[in-house]
Amino acid sequence: MAHDEREKYLIRYAGDFAPFVVQSAEGSWVTTTEGQRILDFTSGQISSTLGHNHPRIAAAVERSLREVIHLNSWMVNEDVLELARRLAELLPEPLLRSILLNTGSETNEVAFRLAKKYTGKFEMVGLTRSFHGLVAGTNSLTYSMGHKGNGPLMPGSFAIPAPYEYRCPIRHCRDACDKLCLDVGFETVDQSSVGSLAAMVVEPVLSTGGIIPLPDGYLEAAKQKCDERDMLLIVDEAQTGFGRTGSMFAFEHDDVVPDILTVSKTLGGGVPLGATVTSAEIEERCVERGFLHLTTHVSDPMPAAAGLAVLDVIDEEELVARAAASGDYLFARLRELQERHEEIGDVRGRGLLVGVELVTDRESREPASALGAAVTNECLRLGLSMNIVKGDGSQTNCLRLAPPLSVTHGEIDTAVDILDQALTSCKAAGRAAAHARD
Repeated sequence: MAHDEREKYLIRYAGDFAPFVVQSAEGSWVTTTEGQRILDFTSGQISSTLGHNHPRIAAAVERSLREVIHLNSWMVNEDVLELARRLAELLPEPLLRSILLNTGSETNEVAFRLAKKYTGKFEMVGLTRSFHGLVAGTNSLTYSMGHKGNGPLMPGSFAIPAPYEYRCPIRHCRDACDKLCLDVGFETVDQSSVGSLAAMVVEPVLSTGGIIPLPDGYLEAAKQKCDERDMLLIVDEAQTGFGRTGSMFAFEHDDVVPDILTVSKTLGGGVPLGATVTSAEIEERCVERGFLHLTTHVSDPMPAAAGLAVLDVIDEEELVARAAASGDYLFARLRELQERHEEIGDVRGRGLLVGVELVTDRESREPASALGAAVTNECLRLGLSMNIVKGDGSQTNCLRLAPPLSVTHGEIDTAVDILDQALTSCKAAGRAAAHARD
């Protein structure tokens, strides 16, 4: 399909489309209709955990298509039951009961509704730079994309400063967070609240907001803030769950168990699948109080079959350990690059969710926005797909690298070499343009 046909028939839901059409995808690579092979360091939409078109996922989906594709929402099949059981076995107590859905927005919407039903309260607290979805409820707690032109948010939606160590949001510390931003944030919430605080929602790594890992001890401190106010803690692991950060779940880094956990992208391996998981106590009280959540594809068999295949392959191929090792290798290669390029101000992240922040200089740390856009486009031209995360007025300029957990060291070398080449050529072009203006 030609580019003008795409513009004619498709709604541009996130700006312009990529300057090519994809023919196929396998492993860490996608191939265009013109035959170009592109190394995919975004894992699709951060979802192709095992690599594109893993044969085990394809086989599981094919089996489900033959047996049962879809059921009425009050019916469940064996794959749905088995996936819920497997999730409970993977997670610490008291996380036990799941609802299987399709997207991260859905899983968070359910989490918010459970928290409100359980507590009988309605106010929600999130972090600036967060991304939890773009449907009505989750959009109100998504602060990385801006809200201009979208009408009023859900009542009782509060934002507190994200613990961005490279750019302290309260201008207090530099490169090491002492969590004062959490204290100040909750002081503001307490002064603004009408006394109906239901829950706080956090991502262990704020990905869309600039690859910002929560500092050591932050999640534990946040849980304490919630407990002091009889709030629930919701952890959104859409982008971090199932090995992405080098541990099965990123909340394990702080040894904190959330009251409600949401998972999505990485669970389906490219198939639309997510889950909201909570304790028996929370589920039972919510049901007693009339909890209801019906969607067309809740508990659908086919995505559940894919999720089981994903869990099997993660276990059999030891992808959690591989992600940790490959992440270390990627970090080492990027820090070598940082030594050669002054414009790389920071390299951060966990496992295979890595950010490279570009600045005009390391002292001022002014975001190098034009360079970031140019480098992203040049990398794509050279055969590397990654994206830049900067949000709406977020004052950051961070390249996001999130390859499949199955990525090889050779593919990492290829990606870093392309990034090196793109940085070099784009900086030279920028200098030439500046000289011409003079």
